[in-house]
Amino acid sequence: MEDSCNINYIKYKSKEYPCATSFVMDLIGGKWKTVILCQLKNKEKRFNVLRKELSFITESTLSLQLKQLEEDGLIIKTIYGEKPPLKVIYKLSELGTSFMPILEELNTYGKKILKDNKF
Repeated sequence: MEDSCNINYIKYKSKEYPCATSFVMDLIGGKWKTVILCQLKNKEKRFNVLRKELSFITESTLSLQLKQLEEDGLIIKTIYGEKPPLKVIYKLSELGTSFMPILEELNTYGKKILKDNKF
């Protein structure tokens, strides 16, 4: 079996990563990015809907996390209208959608650890 933790530096957007896993963790790292991705798993949502569903996240943090997810290509932001109030919709990109099976596996693994008290 190939050792997946060999250090082969990867350069992406002026950042260097020691391995592909480190790169992916940077894309989804942080406390809320995976939660936001899961909220968008089944359908696109307006900012205010996300804000209500994720009321435990401050508005500024949600906005920042959405911006980072968009910059990294995991979500797509579409703005409708030319003058306020604008309609802003967020949805998973193809890259974001391809990440869903991994998030589901992480969720399953987390539930198993909690059930077995192995932490």
